[in-house]
Amino acid sequence: MSSDALPSAALLAFQLGDWLDALGGDDHGTFLAMLEMAHKLAADEFMPHYRQADLQEPTLDTDGVHILPAIKQALARYAELGLFGISFPEELGGLGLPTTTSLALYAVFAAANVSTSAYPMLTTANARLITAFGTPVQITRFARPQIAGRWFGTMCLSEPQAGSSLGDIRTRATPDGEDEHGARYRITGNKMWISGGDQDVSENIVHLVLAKITDENGALPAGSKGISLFIVPKWLADRSPNDVVVAGLNHKMGFRGTSNCLLNFGEREGAIGWRVGAPGQGLAQMFMMMNEARIGVGMGAAALAYRGYRQSLRYARERVQGRAVGTKGGDPLPIIDHPDVRGMILRQKVYAEGAIALCLYCAHLVDQASEDAEALLALLTPVAKTWSSEFGLAANDLAIQVLGGYGYTRDFDVEQLYRDNRLNPIHEGTTGIQAIDLLGRKILFSDGRGLAMLRDRITATAVCADSALAGCATALTAFWDRLAQTIAGLQKRSGADTFDDATLFLRAFGHGVVMWLWLDQAGKAAVDSPLRPGILAACRFMAETELPQGLAWLRVVDTHSDLVRNLPEEAFA
Repeated sequence: MSSDALPSAALLAFQLGDWLDALGGDDHGTFLAMLEMAHKLAADEFMPHYRQADLQEPTLDTDGVHILPAIKQALARYAELGLFGISFPEELGGLGLPTTTSLALYAVFAAANVSTSAYPMLTTANARLITAFGTPVQITRFARPQIAGRWFGTMCLSEPQAGSSLGDIRTRATPDGEDEHGARYRITGNKMWISGGDQDVSENIVHLVLAKITDENGALPAGSKGISLFIVPKWLADRSPNDVVVAGLNHKMGFRGTSNCLLNFGEREGAIGWRVGAPGQGLAQMFMMMNEARIGVGMGAAALAYRGYRQSLRYARERVQGRAVGTKGGDPLPIIDHPDVRGMILRQKVYAEGAIALCLYCAHLVDQASEDAEALLALLTPVAKTWSSEFGLAANDLAIQVLGGYGYTRDFDVEQLYRDNRLNPIHEGTTGIQAIDLLGRKILFSDGRGLAMLRDRITATAVCADSALAGCATALTAFWDRLAQTIAGLQKRSGADTFDDATLFLRAFGHGVVMWLWLDQAGKAAVDSPLRPGILAACRFMAETELPQGLAWLRVVDTHSDLVRNLPEEAFA
C-alpha cells in the first residue's frame, strides 16, 4: 500500500484554490497543512487495516457488535485532531472550516479506508441535523458529543418490508410525556441496513429514527406526511441501556469494516426517543442528512476510483509485457505503452478526478449559502451521488482489467476497491430513485431555476474557452443544446411512462455536467502547471469519447420505447 494512491495535495489544492477559488489569504497555507496532516494520519492509521477489516468482519454476541480494534485506534486519533467537528462552528466545539475543505480532506480518508471513514461521515451528518432542527438542550446533549468524536451517529430509515418506500414504514412512536430533552416517546419497530448501527468503539450511539406517531386509538397515519423524527440513544443519561437490540448483522460484499445492522426498537417497554422539531416534519428534516450523505457517498466513490486509478497506473508503468502491434522482435514494452491500456487508464482519470471535482463543486455551493446556490445544489445532488458512484465503479472495473489476472486476486487492492465501491450505487438511494428525483422533482416539476443557472454557467465557461479548448467548448455547447431538446420532449409527455428511461437521462446529464467541469478546470489551469497536460487530455477525452455515449443515451430517451413497460412477465420464462 502506498500513500501516492490517495488524492494528491497538488490535485486538491488546484481544485479548491485555482479552480473554485475557495482558498483565500491564509486559507491556502492552512489547507495545505491540514492536507499534510490528513495524508499522514490516513497512511499511518487508516490504510494499514484496510485489508484486515475486510477479512475480519464485525461480530455479534450477547454484549453487542464488535469491530476491528484498529478502527477504534484510527478514529480515536481522528477525534483527537478535531476532524469530526472540522466543518462545525467553533461555538459548537468545531474547527469552523468550510464544507469544501472538509470534503476534500474526507476524500483522503475515504481513499485510505472507506469503511472506517463511514463512521465519521454518518456521525457528522447526524450532528448537523440535530444542530439545525434540535432544541438547545438536544444540541448540547446529543450533537456536541458527536462533534467531539466521543459519540457516533446513525440514520435509521429503511425497514425490512419498506426499503426505500419510506411512506410505508411501520415504526411507531407512542407519546410518553416530556422532559428536559423535549417531547418523549416510546419507539417500537424494526430498522434495516443501519450502517454503524452498533459497535464497541464510541461511548454512545445516537440513532436518528423515522417513525409515525400513533393517534389516540393507536393507529398510524398513512403516507410520508405523517413521518416524524426522533433521537434514540443507545445509552440513556444514567448509562442504562435503551430498548434497542441488534437482531442481526448484514454480511456485505464490501464496506465490511462498517457494521451493518438490523435493529429492533422496543422489544420490551419501548425505546425512549425524543422528537426533533414538529410532528410530521421528519422526512423533510431527514433530507438534510440524506443530502449531505449523498454528497459524501459520491466523494467516497470518487476516492475509491482515484485509488484504483493510481494503483493501476503504477502497475502499468512497471509491468512489462507484449510488443507493439505489427512489430516483430524487440524488447517487451511496459503495458502503459499499449494504446488499449493507456485508454483504460485515461478513462479512469476522467471518471475519478471528474467525480472529485463534481462533489467539491457541490460542497462549494453549500458554503455559498445563497438561494441561487441552494437551487443549483438541489439539481446537482442526485448527479453527484449517482454519476460518481456509477462511473467510479466503472473506473474500478477498469483498474482490475489493467492488472489482468492479478486484478481479481487478493494480492492487490483493486478487487476490494471494486467490491467496496459496488455498494455506493445503492447507498443513500439507488440509481433509479436518484434518476427519477433528477428528472421529476428537479427538472420537470420544478420552476426551472436550477437548470437555467446551470446552463448559464456552462455557457459562460464555453464562451471563455481559449483556442486550445475551442473544440471541447463546441462539443459541450452542442451536447447541452441536444439535452435541452430531450427535456423539451419529456415536458410534452404525461404519465408515469415519462420516467421509463430516467436512468439513461441521468447518465447523459451527468456526462454533460462533468464535461463542463473538466472544461472549466482546463480554463483555470496555468500554462506552466504540471497538471495542465492531464486536464487538457481529460477534457478532450470527454468531448471525443464520452459525450458521444451521452448522445446515444439521449436518443434512447427520445425514442420512448414501450418495450420494457409493456413486456409481459411471461417473456422472462
